Amino acid sequence: MTTNEQRARVSVSTWSLHRTLGDPEFYGVGQEIPVDTHHKGASSLLELPERIAAAGIHTLEICHFHLPTLDPVYLDELKAALKTAQVELFSLLVDDGDVTHPRDGERDQAWISSWLRVASALDARCMRVIAGKSAPTPETLERSYQAVRQLAQEAREQGIRLMTENWFELLSTPEAVQTLLNRLEGEVGLCFDFGNWEGEDKYTRLTKIASFAESCHAKASFTSPFVVDGEDYTRCLDITRQAGFAGPYTLIYAGPDDDEWQGLAIESSLVQPYVE
Repeated sequence: MTTNEQRARVSVSTWSLHRTLGDPEFYGVGQEIPVDTHHKGASSLLELPERIAAAGIHTLEICHFHLPTLDPVYLDELKAALKTAQVELFSLLVDDGDVTHPRDGERDQAWISSWLRVASALDARCMRVIAGKSAPTPETLERSYQAVRQLAQEAREQGIRLMTENWFELLSTPEAVQTLLNRLEGEVGLCFDFGNWEGEDKYTRLTKIASFAESCHAKASFTSPFVVDGEDYTRCLDITRQAGFAGPYTLIYAGPDDDEWQGLAIESSLVQPYVE
């Protein structure tokens, strides 16, 4: 069971606008926000809701490291900007932490947990976390299960749906994804990412986990500036359709050209038939 609105829609991640935001530096567990790398782009994070709404997109996902401060006043300003632009904050993407690390797992879990306060302050529907960076074994899957289940309980208490993703080594196979999510019995949703798996059997592997998807990171492969591998993108989109997916298709642009808005427009045109 999910707590999310079951409606297909186009969404965008702030990762797709990383250059527009001025390439702010990534930071993770135990690190301070690199404040001096923020506020150098063509748009600020506070301005993005209005800009994406003007592009016809009304759902957003924010990477944790794109927040220039965690000051409550700033978070209130960002929440207000989202509301004014009528943009839904679907998810806060917490892009670091390894709850399966044998030494630092508890530390990392506490760091991930601290972001629930931020997600709640921003009225995010969900928060997506990394299930683990260790190779999938019975022991690491058990550590992940215990940690993620606890995080999911904490998230529920704040009205937030916890999500994870087929990302990093722990969830690098469909079998590992199935094992973890089946054991969690619906307590945690899946962000289904096209771009994290490669190889000749990519589509077979993605098909095996598509039924778990509550959101989709729709990343196209650009073979050259503004030239998309349309066959690959369509095959991935078809997998979601066949699985009955009804959630946000979050556009992920990481193409070679710096005009991120144009890249997103190309991706959006390909996704549009799947949300109509």
